Amino acid sequence: MALIGYVRVSTAEQDPALQMDALEQAGCERVFSDTASGAKADRPGLAEAQAYLRAGDVLVVWRLDRLGRSLAHLIETVGILEARGVGFRSLTESIDTTTPGGRLVFHLFGALGQFERDLIRERTRAGLEAAAARGRKGGRKPVVTAEKLRRARELVASGLTVREAATRLKVGKTALYAALQA
Repeated sequence: MALIGYVRVSTAEQDPALQMDALEQAGCERVFSDTASGAKADRPGLAEAQAYLRAGDVLVVWRLDRLGRSLAHLIETVGILEARGVGFRSLTESIDTTTPGGRLVFHLFGALGQFERDLIRERTRAGLEAAAARGRKGGRKPVVTAEKLRRARELVASGLTVREAATRLKVGKTALYAALQA
């Protein structure tokens, strides 16, 4: 069993030393790192760490937010590790999926994350239905208004191309083509 560390800082100005020190103190024999926003999906250091891990190893992070972009992403990542026989440990939160208690805590996180997603989906659907009942339609307001469409038809009838009419009306040609065909 090897402890493999993963460090992530969001910007080049941030210092990963605190995380590195904690992982070395925890006994990590190798540490992979990224300098990337938590929202970015492309993290080469994490991909390299995942490729390096073998069954029985444990991926160690300083804090949960260093690994996952969101609770859902964190749960998905740990689930993938678990399926490969790789454990997960977060030092700050004292979560260790190699122990029964750690697995329980992490599965509770998973259940809470699913509950949160379901609530958001339910509220969104209820809001859209309430807006529709009041006659409101979602989405952006059309760029090509009825007045611009009328003017565009006049310009095209007078011999201009749709592209030229779109330029004069300060709308995109694609939007104008779509409005003219509708």
